[in-house]
Amino acid sequence: MRLGSEGDDLSNVEDRRGFTGGGMKLGLGGILVLGALSLIFRQNLFTAVEQPGAQPQSGPAVEQRKTAEGDLQKVAVGAFNDAQSFWRQRVRGWSDAKLVLFWDEIDSGCGGAAAAMGPFYCPLDQRVYIDLGFYQELARRFGAPGDFAQAYVIAHEVGHHVQNLLGISERVTRQQQRDPSQRNALSVRLELQADCFAGVWGHGAAQKGMLDPGDAEEGLRAAASVGDDRLQKMAGRRVAPESFTHGSAADRSRWFKRGFDSGSADACDTFQ
Repeated sequence: MRLGSEGDDLSNVEDRRGFTGGGMKLGLGGILVLGALSLIFRQNLFTAVEQPGAQPQSGPAVEQRKTAEGDLQKVAVGAFNDAQSFWRQRVRGWSDAKLVLFWDEIDSGCGGAAAAMGPFYCPLDQRVYIDLGFYQELARRFGAPGDFAQAYVIAHEVGHHVQNLLGISERVTRQQQRDPSQRNALSVRLELQADCFAGVWGHGAAQKGMLDPGDAEEGLRAAASVGDDRLQKMAGRRVAPESFTHGSAADRSRWFKRGFDSGSADACDTFQ
């Protein structure tokens, strides 16, 4: 993947690597519940549990680790900036998200989170959070190396920002509240649409000559590598489609490919 100056523009990047301490930590269940209620009532209910923020650290070890992540940061920032530029031209009333780099754990607008959760988007503060160490896991553990695989991860999270601005996320949250039995199924549709949106951006990147031979395959492998069925197998569990929240490997790669081949957000209606 060929990135230009996009990877050097840090205007929408918050570097919180090396910060320690911070507010009260919530479990994943607490984050999901408070997040859903905040969307419904249109106010940030996480402020009720927030405590004073994290404190920055400095020193050779922090700087050395940041230097070691230089190439990973360039890809993440470059993909983030290019994806936002792409959607800014296509979504009315666009407002930029922020990319937050962190290590180990973070206090977001959606509560406390650990790096083990993987990259995520918080609609309440319109930020994408990533511990760049996830890219190493993506290559080693999930078998999806390559810079375009890394870019796919960011483009997927920017896809959630698109959903948030279009009101799709809020509609899904309300449907989940009305019919809790469909919570997981609706979550899968939301995630698959974000995969498709990532593919649409990938199509645009290819049209601009940013992709190298094999990059599209890297994206497909990355999408498949984090399918719920594959993750359940890796954890030694039985495959349980009723528990899926992001979609199967086949579905994730299929929807990414649909977006990539079509280059149109209209092809990404996963709710029909």
